[in-house]
Amino acid sequence: GIKARLGELAVVLPEGMQFSVPFDTAPFVKLSIEKVLHTFIEAMVLVFLVMLLFLQNLRYTFIPAIVAPVALLGTFTVMLLSGFSINVLTMFGMVLAIGIIVDDAIVVVENVERLMASKGLSPRDATREAMREITPAVIGITLVLTAVFIPMGFASGSVGIIYRQFTLSMAVSILFSAFLALTLTPALCASLLKPVTQHGEDRAGFAGWFNRRFNRITVRYEAGLRATLKRTGRMMALYGVLCVILLLAFRSLPSSFLPDEDQGYFMTSVQLPSDATQERTREVLNQFEALIAGRPGIDKNLTVFGFGFSGSGPNTALAFTTLKDWGERQGATAAGEAEFVQAAMDNVPTATIMSLMPPAISDMGTSSGFTLYLEDRGGHGYPALMQALDQSLAIANKSPVLSGLYKDGLPDGVSAALDVDREKAEAMGVSFEEINQTLSAATGSWYVNDYTDNGRVQQVIVQADAPYRMQLQDLLKLYVRNKSGEMVALSSFVRASWTQSPQQLSRYQGYPAVRISGNAAPGFSSGAAMAEMERLAAQLPPGFVTEWTGTSLQEKSSVAQMPLLMALSVVVVFMVLAALYESWAIPLSVMLVVPTGLIGAIAAVYLSGLANDVFFRVGIITLIGLSTKNAILIVEFARQLHNEGASIFEATLQAARLRLRPIIMTSLAFTLGVVPLMLASGASAETQHAIGTGVFGGMIGGTLLALFFVPVFFLVIMTWVTRLKSYSNKKG
Repeated sequence: GIKARLGELAVVLPEGMQFSVPFDTAPFVKLSIEKVLHTFIEAMVLVFLVMLLFLQNLRYTFIPAIVAPVALLGTFTVMLLSGFSINVLTMFGMVLAIGIIVDDAIVVVENVERLMASKGLSPRDATREAMREITPAVIGITLVLTAVFIPMGFASGSVGIIYRQFTLSMAVSILFSAFLALTLTPALCASLLKPVTQHGEDRAGFAGWFNRRFNRITVRYEAGLRATLKRTGRMMALYGVLCVILLLAFRSLPSSFLPDEDQGYFMTSVQLPSDATQERTREVLNQFEALIAGRPGIDKNLTVFGFGFSGSGPNTALAFTTLKDWGERQGATAAGEAEFVQAAMDNVPTATIMSLMPPAISDMGTSSGFTLYLEDRGGHGYPALMQALDQSLAIANKSPVLSGLYKDGLPDGVSAALDVDREKAEAMGVSFEEINQTLSAATGSWYVNDYTDNGRVQQVIVQADAPYRMQLQDLLKLYVRNKSGEMVALSSFVRASWTQSPQQLSRYQGYPAVRISGNAAPGFSSGAAMAEMERLAAQLPPGFVTEWTGTSLQEKSSVAQMPLLMALSVVVVFMVLAALYESWAIPLSVMLVVPTGLIGAIAAVYLSGLANDVFFRVGIITLIGLSTKNAILIVEFARQLHNEGASIFEATLQAARLRLRPIIMTSLAFTLGVVPLMLASGASAETQHAIGTGVFGGMIGGTLLALFFVPVFFLVIMTWVTRLKSYSNKKG
């Protein structure tokens, strides 16, 4: 790489000199991947501990432990063939998938173990019987979990790229998991397992104590569920209330695009008045560099002189300040250091200084926060646009929701205005081309030709000497040649004066525009700040409008797409279940469970002070599939029992009781698998929190509520379907 090449070139440097890289974004990416990899390993360990806790046998635990790496290997192979790289996004998908890819294997192993213990079957016969019972459920779960991610692949914009990273990694891992659960897992069960001699409370030690406790929980659950199934009306009313609460809570949740991640550095923009010299700019930079030199958390600083976010010139500069490694900072953060610099440099009267965090996506915008353009669509002109800008900033700076607003662009500067009397110039035979060439050559330079000097080609460039272009009146002392070849003084038809004028003019979407950037005030999300800016923009004079750009535009797009993506996911899952079961009733009883998982996710995010961002929405889509997974385990078995002759009530009660253990086991495995995401620190910690917190809360809330609501849904819908069929038969 580049650093290796620099190391090779270092040997030719003079003594006392060395290469140094003052600004490098690669360490953040590398550390982020390493952190996610550590999280992935921690998740695997926790998942296998859960399996050992419930299965209480190394042989039983060993089977899912074999299946998981094989599924992951297949997933990485498909990702490689699809052109995807191992990055932070795909690794996040793998962390979420680790709790899913062992689910099918856990369900198979648990069912085999239950049949061997309850019916005394041999491992081979128990495996055959277990696969007969749960194969439809495994296929249904796989189709649902795969289908729920399909709509995410059709999202547009940069959020679509993020979603597709998760979609591929999750969907492929789920398909491999199901394939191995139906092929490799049964073979391992039949060959590795031994007949059960002790089961449940018969075991000694901790295993026996745990089984006795869990059996008591099962008995209490059955009793509570029996009472609940006798009060289906109240439960459906409670479900309706929960849905209303869910809708209100989701709408009140603060929104944003991506978490503000500590990327290990911050930027500082320095801008002086347009007539400031290089020496004045250097004085301000010296103050800035002296300020950060004593900060213990700062490692390096790179200052780019003459260039900034607003443009280039001797009055601008841009600094990139890199912090030490996360383990060496002693609590310092990039945001905290940027706030310190901003507060300390605010008292510099000669410059406008803004310390900013980098954007969440490097190619979208120059800094974090929001960005919009104020456009002149009414043709009012530049002065009116500047007046509208001043009005907007004055109003916005008074809002408690907004902070740090500023105009992107160079300030108006002093320029020389030359008023040419066209009639006099034409009467004297002077063309505009001659005037332009003369002024360009005098104040700038003009290439004439080449000549050879000692075998080398040199250029001839004409320019007025410095003493003769120092004052504005010096321009009027110049002469131009007219069409007759005579020299005519510019002062004969030109008047010169100093004036204020813009140093740059920008357009957006074809309209004259100026860019405004800012941040949300502490305690407010970027979504709230954007909503406040839209409210204030409505007060602008007619003909002036605002339009979002950069990450702000992507945030608006992602928020607008989310309801459609969720609706499509629900519809696709419903259609898959309807095709699988050739019924509308069973899919409906499964899909009604979706809001129960979302309630827990929203509650967890709200209590944690997080926002409704892209990664939380990924978790929401994932929870739609996971919620239906638990429902399928109950509904599919209840349908089998009902078809075998059991009443709807008893089939529902028995299915819920027998599926309690695998549901708790698989849900707990997945939930503990995302705990490392919730507790992550260092690089990419905020992103991991955004994913893990919502999924953790959704799994806890969704599992506990689904254990009672899914049987109610199945009982109510199947009872209604039976009555409808009976009524149709009588009528026929």
